[in-house]
Amino acid sequence: MTDFLQFIEDNLQITYILILSIFVGIEVIKSIPAVLHTPLMSGANALSGVVIVGAILVMLHADPADYLALALGFVAVVLGVLNVVGGFAVTDRMLQMFKKKK
Repeated sequence: MTDFLQFIEDNLQITYILILSIFVGIEVIKSIPAVLHTPLMSGANALSGVVIVGAILVMLHADPADYLALALGFVAVVLGVLNVVGGFAVTDRMLQMFKKKK
């Protein structure tokens, strides 16, 4: 726990930027109309793919004894994959709405 607090203390400005970006992201997402949500979600799949690749690269270069970096990388990969799969499922469902019914 002291290591975590020391990390926060050493990287206080980065922590502030992270917290501010979370609040800005929430405000931006809340202001998007529901009509635009699905097309934007399909475009966000590319960003989640970049997150997955970045997390894998971080895990490859992490020290095998650094369990924190490996655990955070694993969580990033799992959440990125869930986001990509969910985005493709929603996009496919949206595209099914535009097909002609038999």
